[in-house]
Amino acid sequence: MSDASPAQPTPEPTLAERDLAALVPDWIDWAEAARRLEVTVAKVRTMIRDHELAAAVPSPGAGQQVPADLIQDALPVKGLPGLLTVMHDNGYDDRECIAWLFLDQDFPGRAIDALRENRGTEVKRRAQAMAF
Repeated sequence: MSDASPAQPTPEPTLAERDLAALVPDWIDWAEAARRLEVTVAKVRTMIRDHELAAAVPSPGAGQQVPADLIQDALPVKGLPGLLTVMHDNGYDDRECIAWLFLDQDFPGRAIDALRENRGTEVKRRAQAMAF
């Protein structure tokens, strides 16, 4: 009788372990975010701190950046600030929020696409359910 156990499937990476550079197609630095939002870089910093936008380091050495898809028509995507607040209140950090937004889910598609298409109600409901 062998002591070897059957091979376990590789566990799905956590949100924090996701490769953001692979998930998010277009990243912009804070200066470009400020230009697109028509605000100062200091305001972008405040928006990130206040969970109106999210930022993360997409790859080692890159510095903190914002996913370009979080900005639409010179504003944060509709519903994004409320969603980020819900997720932060439930213990998620910006990196995890970004990973969740850009993972292909059954909305259909990615949560960020649902928000950009003004289908944010279901996205926010699912984010709230993640707390349980």
